[in-house]
Amino acid sequence: MQFLSIFLLSLVSLLQSNNEVDLTFLGDAMQHSQQFKTALQAGGDTQYDYSSWFQHIEDDIKNADYAVCNLECTLGGEPYSGYPCFSAPDNYALQLKNSGFDLLLTANNHCLDRRDKGLVRTIAQLDSMGIPHIGTYVNAAARKQQMPMLKDINGITFAFLTYTYGTNGIKIQNDVVVDYIDKNLIAADIAQARSKGAQVICVSMHWGIEYKLSPGTPVRDLADFLVEQGVDLIIGGHPHVVQPMEMRHSKAYNKDVLLVYSLGNFVSNMDQVDCRGGAMVKVKVTMDGNKPLVHDARYKLFYVQRPSGSNSEPSFTVIPENRRDLVRDSSKGEFDRFMQRAHDLVMKFNVNVPQEK
Repeated sequence: MQFLSIFLLSLVSLLQSNNEVDLTFLGDAMQHSQQFKTALQAGGDTQYDYSSWFQHIEDDIKNADYAVCNLECTLGGEPYSGYPCFSAPDNYALQLKNSGFDLLLTANNHCLDRRDKGLVRTIAQLDSMGIPHIGTYVNAAARKQQMPMLKDINGITFAFLTYTYGTNGIKIQNDVVVDYIDKNLIAADIAQARSKGAQVICVSMHWGIEYKLSPGTPVRDLADFLVEQGVDLIIGGHPHVVQPMEMRHSKAYNKDVLLVYSLGNFVSNMDQVDCRGGAMVKVKVTMDGNKPLVHDARYKLFYVQRPSGSNSEPSFTVIPENRRDLVRDSSKGEFDRFMQRAHDLVMKFNVNVPQEK
């Protein structure tokens, strides 16, 4: 009987040590005015229909154990608005959930576009739809209660943190909290996450210079700081273009760290060729005793095809690189140009993060 107990405990330990988590990250989910106008046209007089937008990449999102993207707009209510102060229909966030996203990031430079009231409404709507989110809070007490955000995924405890460089000069008016980039705050949050049992720490950073295809020195310095803090995954956004990614070995912690400087746009109506699509990053995490193993990181490029104006192509459509057949003839040149520039000017600088086969 004692032998059986020992055998069962050993078996459980072995199974736990072989737990594996597949994570998927996408970039900035935006809502320019033409996007929600198109969704309204598809849905009718009062309904906003986004159901066809992500159909060609939904399997990638839903097959992940955990999928994350940046909600770069508020749910501030009507009247809806695009750039420069975003307020999107609530159905947009609901479609992100229905397409498979498990976590939305709300700390970005547009989270105060509708001031404190819009931030509070965004949180309330996400909560009402059962969509987990991090980065903004109704007050300091709420942040203290909700942070760090811990999630058990396949028996591994993850901490998810996110921070933004700023909010376009818009100041907080009352009690709401935005997680701004601050090294002391970040270090304290990481320490608290560890003290509460986090085995893997993922930090999403809204940083960098828009439209630059490589990160500048301030961003690289922040990345070095995060590696020094012992985080396991660093996922960047904000530049609206794809930037290089790497698997970096941390000598201090003797482990590999996934560093993605910018995933680019997830979906937008931006005109610049480098903004017409983005990257999806997938990575596996397992545990070797108490040490996380981050491995098998790979990327997948996609293009956002805008509606043609005809009834047969009424929506924005996210199309993966390997489905060029889905791109209409009038958009194939732009599709090819985006892919060529992403591979030749950015992806060739990746370090141990290959394209998904």
